[in-house]
Amino acid sequence: MITTIVLIRTEPRQTPACAVALAGIEGVAEVYSVSGEWDLVAIVRVPEYQDIAKIVTEHFPLVPGLVRTTTLTAFRAYSKKDLEQAWDIGVG
Repeated sequence: MITTIVLIRTEPRQTPACAVALAGIEGVAEVYSVSGEWDLVAIVRVPEYQDIAKIVTEHFPLVPGLVRTTTLTAFRAYSKKDLEQAWDIGVG
């Protein structure tokens, strides 16, 4: 499964409706309201790279209130559990 993080800027009063619409798109696993430069963060999980392009370029632009996105595709995931296991087997 390929994980992509999409940073999203919305029209200020449209953020909640935008989040609900994004969460309804197939392939969007989670949508978070966040503080800072971006209004929302969407986590997209899909089996193929071309699915990312379809979601971000075909489905996201149809969401009312969405102003701008930046897409970050994850290459590798690190978690505390993974790091602890690496130390257990002598990696590091």
